[in-house]
Amino acid sequence: MDYIRQSLGEDEELVHVARFHWMYTVSALFNIVFSLILSIGVIVGSLFVQPWLPEFLRVEIPVEANWVDMVRAVHPTIKILAFLVLVMGLFKYAHMMIVKATTEIAVTNRRLVYKRGLIARYVGEINIDRIEGVNVLQGVWGRIFNFGRVMVRGMGVGEVVLPPIEDPIKFRRAIEKARSV
Repeated sequence: MDYIRQSLGEDEELVHVARFHWMYTVSALFNIVFSLILSIGVIVGSLFVQPWLPEFLRVEIPVEANWVDMVRAVHPTIKILAFLVLVMGLFKYAHMMIVKATTEIAVTNRRLVYKRGLIARYVGEINIDRIEGVNVLQGVWGRIFNFGRVMVRGMGVGEVVLPPIEDPIKFRRAIEKARSV
C-alpha cells in the first residue's frame, strides 16, 4: 500500500482498498502439493515401467528390496527430472506470492489505481470520471467463496482486468460511490 499512499494528491482520499482472496494463496499452495505428487509419481512410475524405458534408464532392482532401496536404485536422470518438477512447483508458488505481495489495487475519490511489479513497476490509473463500465467476473467457486475478477472499461483507455480479489461486488460499489461524489 506504500505506492498508493505516496501517490495520493491533495484532497484525495482512499475509498476502498482491494485485497487478494485467500483462495489465491490456496491455489499457490496447490502448486507445491501438485508438483510434489507429480515428482513422486515420476519416481514411482519409473519403477513400474522399467521394461519399457530406454536401455540407459533401466536399473536392476532386487526382488526383496524395500521401497527405500527401490527409490535409491532409480536412475539419476529420473531423480533429476522429479527434482526439476518439484522446483517448478516451488517457483510457481514463489511467483504467485510475489505477485500478491507487490500488487496494490485501490479506489480513491478521484481515480482507480492498479500497481504491480517487484523491480519494474507497472501502474494503471483511470480517472473515476473516465470509467465507462465495471464488470464483475465470478465463476461458481467465486460465487461460493466471494471472490472474482473486476474488469474496468475506461474511455480511451481500454479495459483493465484486475486479478482475483475478495468481495468484487463491494469493490464495484466503491467505484460507483467514488463516481457519484
